[in-house]
Amino acid sequence: MEHLSIGYAVHGGRDRVVAGDICASLMSGEMTVLIGPNGMGKSTLLRTLCAFQPRLGGRIVVQGRELDTYTEKELAQLIGIVLTSKPDIQNMTVTELVGLGRAPYTGFWGRLSAQDRQIVRESLSLVGIEPLGGRLIQTLSDGERQKVMIAKALAQQTPIIFLDEPTAFLDYPSKVETLQLLYRLSRETDRTVFLSNHDLDLALQMADRIWLMESGRLSIGTPASLAADGSLARFVERDGISFRADDLRILVRH
Repeated sequence: MEHLSIGYAVHGGRDRVVAGDICASLMSGEMTVLIGPNGMGKSTLLRTLCAFQPRLGGRIVVQGRELDTYTEKELAQLIGIVLTSKPDIQNMTVTELVGLGRAPYTGFWGRLSAQDRQIVRESLSLVGIEPLGGRLIQTLSDGERQKVMIAKALAQQTPIIFLDEPTAFLDYPSKVETLQLLYRLSRETDRTVFLSNHDLDLALQMADRIWLMESGRLSIGTPASLAADGSLARFVERDGISFRADDLRILVRH
């Protein structure tokens, strides 16, 4: 991202800029977590990086090419996306849904080859949900569904995976499992994993790098470096809440 501006085109020709002059990079083999108050543009940034909405200014370069020079098919082979919303799918098995991740490669009829089916099995295995393969989607828990959507993104075999609040509807153990899974996948498959998240305590324990998006600024660093320079304290602390930089702990007073 080079001097990137994000936001919305407003009727009448004036753009509504949500955040501007963003200069940052995402790296393969790392899990980067985007945090910040509501309304700061986290989802807008993710949608812009996915090419779901146009940038207002600046450049987005992915693997040496401008993002908007990729075709839809090329983008589908470049970026896997897992959204916050629960999949509203009935009477489809887990294996069938994960198989949809092969759509960018299967052509018009969507028939899976032996190689495609092997990739689906490997994706289920990476996420640890092989026993769920024959289950119908509507019979799964929220945590199981989220793992299925991650497996589907893996089946796309994209070097980049973006996730918008992937732990939003999960209980605490499932939140931990999901972030552990994403961290492991970034390492084992050398993917770029970038996600927005409101679970700050987990993000500080799991992320390689934190992007803190606030009004008028984007602070980037490791959890330890953002703690040391006061960025995390500025974000967290208010009446009754303090932040301890030495061990990255958030303390709440009764």
